Amino acid sequence: QLRLVESGGDLVQPGGSLRLSCTASGVSLDDYIIYWFRQAPGKEREGVSCMHYRGYKANYADSVKGRFAISRDGAKNTMYLQLSSLKPEDTAVYYCAAVWSPYADSCTPNYRHYDSRGQGTQVTVSS
Repeated sequence: QLRLVESGGDLVQPGGSLRLSCTASGVSLDDYIIYWFRQAPGKEREGVSCMHYRGYKANYADSVKGRFAISRDGAKNTMYLQLSSLKPEDTAVYYCAAVWSPYADSCTPNYRHYDSRGQGTQVTVSS
């Protein structure tokens, strides 16, 4: 059974950076698309980014394009989300999720029908 655990969330000043990790156990991520989404209090869930674990083209929400970058470590069964030029409106709980997709070569960040998701990690952007 696939289990996902996020880490790396923290309090950071505007303009700062963080790297979030999504580490999987129980199953190899080779046939999965990994999604990152965020949930802020009183706001709708927002899909942030996605990419097939094999490294196919990543996609990003317009709100984070050019500031966030998704990547993978094949040896560690781990996906990352690099957050840069952070703004107060990026404050949220960030989650990773996975969808089994052995034949897919693209993804849409707002997809929501996950096979598994983590418990989330808090990112707070404030001075």
